Amino acid sequence: MLELKHIEKYYNPGTVNEMCLFQDFNLTIEKGQFVSVIGSNGSGKTSMLNLICGSIDLDGGKILIDGEDITREKEYKRLKRIGRVYQNPAMGTCPNMTILENMAMADNKGKFFGLSRGTNKERISYYKECLSQLNLGLEDKLNVKVGSLSGGQRQAMSLVMSTMTPIDFLILDEHTAALDPKTAERIMELTGKIVEEKKLTTIMVTHNLRYAVEYGDRLLMMHEGKAVIDVAGEEKKKVQVDQILERFNQISIECGN
Repeated sequence: MLELKHIEKYYNPGTVNEMCLFQDFNLTIEKGQFVSVIGSNGSGKTSMLNLICGSIDLDGGKILIDGEDITREKEYKRLKRIGRVYQNPAMGTCPNMTILENMAMADNKGKFFGLSRGTNKERISYYKECLSQLNLGLEDKLNVKVGSLSGGQRQAMSLVMSTMTPIDFLILDEHTAALDPKTAERIMELTGKIVEEKKLTTIMVTHNLRYAVEYGDRLLMMHEGKAVIDVAGEEKKKVQVDQILERFNQISIECGN
């Protein structure tokens, strides 16, 4: 279980540009939930992910995982149990390393690195098995440098790599936004498959309203650091894209846009 309790977050504090994004924000995500998060730019979606991962610091409140307070835990320590896929495909892989080397790095996430070889040949068959599910032929290109792959191929790799080791949470930060429609569909299908098979607690930020409606068992709409829509279970299944779009338009009118 993930708990955000009484979260406070300010940007540019003490200046004329000071902005309070979160004020007494509370959110609980149950183990195994797949939460789709939508909202306009500046609504707090990505900031919430950054707070959870430790990429930015809180100004108040607590973050707990299974009752353990991780508020002051460093980002690199949190990422031992959090897998994250970014919007930019280049952020999840190392372009100057081969596919094999990237897979080995992901396989050793959170483990001690000594002076032994980084790539364990005994694990190659496992890496091929992981890559074969992508149906992109990458399992036959292990010695190819990742920088020569397409954005879709790299994003598919990032998704597999982020879930290779046991994790508590999968964080998807607009992970299809930089892809063409066909590739985005493939990545979303793969996302649904991996989340279901591994039973991962997942938070997916997306601007694609159809993906938000079709995927996951809970939907949040963020606005000005608050959850203005929060539906789950059977109620979430009834939500239609038109309803979400209408709420977006209402907010836009209220904001004078």
